[in-house]
Amino acid sequence: MLDVKPLRYFVTLAETRHFGRAAARLNLSQPPLSRQLAALEASLGVTLIERSPRSVTLTAAGERFYEDAKAILASIEQAAKNARAASVGDSGQLSIGFTMCAAYSVLPAYARAYGQAFPDVALNLREVVSNDLASQVLSGQIDAAIMFPGAPNKGLDTRAIFTEPLCVALSRDHALARARQLHIAQLAHEPFVMASEAVAPSFRAAIVDHCAQGGFTPDVRFEVQLQQTVLSLVDEGVGIALVPESMRKAKLAGVVFRPLANAPTISQMLVWSPANRNPCLARFLEMAS
Repeated sequence: MLDVKPLRYFVTLAETRHFGRAAARLNLSQPPLSRQLAALEASLGVTLIERSPRSVTLTAAGERFYEDAKAILASIEQAAKNARAASVGDSGQLSIGFTMCAAYSVLPAYARAYGQAFPDVALNLREVVSNDLASQVLSGQIDAAIMFPGAPNKGLDTRAIFTEPLCVALSRDHALARARQLHIAQLAHEPFVMASEAVAPSFRAAIVDHCAQGGFTPDVRFEVQLQQTVLSLVDEGVGIALVPESMRKAKLAGVVFRPLANAPTISQMLVWSPANRNPCLARFLEMAS
């Protein structure tokens, strides 16, 4: 493998075509420069330069080697820049898991802002069922997650990044669809579509607790995993649902969203492992704060 220093010496000589000027640019005296270039030619087994008292001329082999040496030095410099960028999170890879609700709330803005700030980072976004997100962060399958609050985990750090009220999703043909605002007691005899407790326990608890404040236990007819499925069932008129306000952006033709008086709120949490040393994650956490 060639030593990089003789390549720099040779490229400088090829650009100046003069030993004295090349030595001055390299802060060397001429004898060491001559010895280094002679050793380079010996290691290659070819003559690179033709010397004369006043100038230097490159041989055909020298001209070819000059072009290749420049490319090698440029690649080494780029490799150094890439390493420095990766060490501080300006390049590399970052994977973020998220729930469907995050896709309608904070995720698009985060993805846009992070992509603009760090265009050399490959940002991998993965939609995952909520109850799988924490385990994927712990196992290192993803660097961080945006999810509903879950059970405390000693291996994870969390930060609330977005809080929003719940609203009522109803079929456009529902008798309550024309109301400007609904009270929870008005939903006492309605069939509910909900995310299962296993998928989003805190979200489910917020709904059940609010129904209790209205004096009833919700009649849960359908339990599903995804909010999109919740809205699809509401669209078919088989039940109503309490969903995060941001789910209005789903814009299903057969579904209307109505404000809920004294609505409970639900937070989106940013979750990550403090043991994760990915510099790109540190930059993402700074941005999200």
